[in-house]
Amino acid sequence: MPAPRTVLLTGAAGGLGTLMRGLLPAYGYELRLFDATPIEGEPDAITADLADHEALREAVRGVDAIIHLAGISLEASFDKILRANIAGTYNLYEAARAEGVRRTVFASSNHAVGFTPRPEDGDPLIPVGTPRRPDTFYGLSKCFGEDLSQFYWDKYGQETVSVRIGSCFLEPTSVRMLSIWLSPGDCARLFHAALTAEDVGHSIVYGSSANTRLWWDLTSARALGYEPEDDSEQYAAKLVAAHGELDPARHPDHAYLGGAFVTDPPRWPY
Repeated sequence: MPAPRTVLLTGAAGGLGTLMRGLLPAYGYELRLFDATPIEGEPDAITADLADHEALREAVRGVDAIIHLAGISLEASFDKILRANIAGTYNLYEAARAEGVRRTVFASSNHAVGFTPRPEDGDPLIPVGTPRRPDTFYGLSKCFGEDLSQFYWDKYGQETVSVRIGSCFLEPTSVRMLSIWLSPGDCARLFHAALTAEDVGHSIVYGSSANTRLWWDLTSARALGYEPEDDSEQYAAKLVAAHGELDPARHPDHAYLGGAFVTDPPRWPY
């Protein structure tokens, strides 16, 4: 489909939102910024909460597509997750339906399948069709978001690409992250593919770079036209020297895709 011109970016003040604010305009997008936190240097950004129905309607009005990053990005109490990630995402989809916005890119997470055992050497990569096994209330909210996206496609014809994002930072900061790292450049490439691919319906894709230690099957992401260019292996020697290889015998959480998110409480950093 033709590249959307105006894209609403929710969660624009967050870490990932900040990275995308710098990278996506190069693809020709005019970004409309939305966040509950004011964004320094962006006087036209919309400062509002996802619970503000009127502000959401105004935010989505006239845009060609939405990238939905807003919400709580770490584990929190269920009440907080319910308000921000579950009710907030529903509010956004209702506003998009009312204003006729037909394409959304939803920031799902690897933590929707966090209790899935990670592959060992020689095992096949984890497909997007693997049963969902959330590791936290946060991961559970991403499962809800995927189901909500499917519902709005089946019921109302609103298209969504749900991206199960790994860890998008300038560089990986843990040995686990070597397998799930999504470079900022590859993230922008993936979001661009998700915004412009034809006939996506509701598609679920994994969001990572072309990592040597990759755990996930990127076939569905590549089908959108995504071609990752980066690999975390350049950071491996430093991280392994500092932390050692993953060792499920000593750290049971190393056996799962979700890493330390599977512990109670989750251990940071992960």
